[in-house]
Amino acid sequence: MLPAVCMFVLAFEKTSTKDQSDARRSSDVQRSVASPAVVSSDQESPTQVRLTVGKSMIIESPLPLERVSVGFGDIAEGRAISPRELLLNGKTPGITTLIIWLEDGSKRFFEVTVIANSSMADQRIENIKRELKRELPEQDVNLSFENETVFLRGTVKDITSADRAISIASTLGKTVNLLYVDVPPAEPQILLKVKFASVDRSASTQLGLNIFSTGAAKTVGSVGTGQFSPPSLAPIQSGSSTVSATLADALNLFFFRPDLNLGATIQALEVKGLLQILAEPNVLAENGKPASFLAGGEFPFPSVSAASGGAPVVSIQFREFGVRLTFLPTITPRGTIHLQVAPEVSALDFTNGLSVSGFNVPALTTRKLNTQVELSEGQSFAIGGLLDNRTTDTFEKIPFIGDVPILGKLFQSKSVSKQNTELIVIVTPELVRPIPAGQPLPGLKYKTPFLPPNTGTEMHTPGVSTTGPVTAIPPLEAIPVERLIKSLLPIAMPGLPSPVAVPTPAVAPPH
Repeated sequence: MLPAVCMFVLAFEKTSTKDQSDARRSSDVQRSVASPAVVSSDQESPTQVRLTVGKSMIIESPLPLERVSVGFGDIAEGRAISPRELLLNGKTPGITTLIIWLEDGSKRFFEVTVIANSSMADQRIENIKRELKRELPEQDVNLSFENETVFLRGTVKDITSADRAISIASTLGKTVNLLYVDVPPAEPQILLKVKFASVDRSASTQLGLNIFSTGAAKTVGSVGTGQFSPPSLAPIQSGSSTVSATLADALNLFFFRPDLNLGATIQALEVKGLLQILAEPNVLAENGKPASFLAGGEFPFPSVSAASGGAPVVSIQFREFGVRLTFLPTITPRGTIHLQVAPEVSALDFTNGLSVSGFNVPALTTRKLNTQVELSEGQSFAIGGLLDNRTTDTFEKIPFIGDVPILGKLFQSKSVSKQNTELIVIVTPELVRPIPAGQPLPGLKYKTPFLPPNTGTEMHTPGVSTTGPVTAIPPLEAIPVERLIKSLLPIAMPGLPSPVAVPTPAVAPPH
């Protein structure tokens, strides 16, 4: 083994002399020869090779090459240029392993360290700093590059500037955001004026005839279609031929001939109904924060669940109904107001209710919508309209005799019901500002005044003698970007789709 080592050392010295002459011809190409005394099949002691990004090195071997493998091709690239020469190119800074298989079956290991070109790296850093100053003028943004990592420090005016600085600096590699951002001004207040207009109209017509006999032709009985309840007949006392008649509906037309013991009830009614619901809620919310309004109430309904012993357990829950409005306003970069609106009008419906464990639970008639609109300040939009027309026609008659012309009308009954429902919602957003401190508040006018105050003085805030000195608010300082983004995230709210967790640039209210 010793003669082989000496021979390879001589070859290495000879190659080194050749490398010096090649280096004079080209400064971008270096030559190295792997020593079998250092590079053997033992992976714990590979040959150390250092290379600069953009530079190349030629590795020569005394035996022909069989195969070459580079651990990370993004860091270095190995290419055989002859049976005994390998060209190694440095691509990006990092550390990787080079393995060479020779013709005799032996393997040689190299630990390749690619370092950055200091001149090129400095030039890239200067270019990035120049771009930061160009895109973020008059903002304090500092960039430092250490251990292949970019550190961003300084203070920017808003989140958009911070995102832009990160995008520019990330072209150098992994970026650590250490920026601070100025505390933004208070979010503008958005007032949403909503008008609910709901009109329900109904009309019904009822026409029917019931004929009854209390003894005519020695017969007691009644004739009718059954749609409208006829009078009930019953003897006054046992064994008597006298019969009494009881009316079920006092609004019926009633005719009776005592001499004939014959009578009739006529159902002839025409009903018209009108129900109007009008609400004008004004809801105030911050930019990007949800708000809701409800004019109505809650009704209890039972919830039945099985107990461990098998006996059902009834618990009472409450559900809201009435005129409801839920919305989420967002001011866009265009200065318009984007609204996610979910208006709803609901009412109790005892007709379609049900009975659960002895409780009468009403149903809910609901008209609601969920939509998104974009308006400028002061503009209005009819975001929902509903027109519902229903007609119910019921006709009953006695077979055969009800088909006789003219006379058959006495043995027919008819009921017609018509319903018409209209709903419209009009939305108007406005940017508002609070009343400045010290200005008088608007007075409320009451038709009948309340009792005078007990103390004889107007309500006021206690003075410093009662509350103590007021702690001064420290001046606003810059805060980390992560903290500001977290405070601007919108809040999810029932009835609205989940908002996108991306803060939008705030638009200051008009002066």
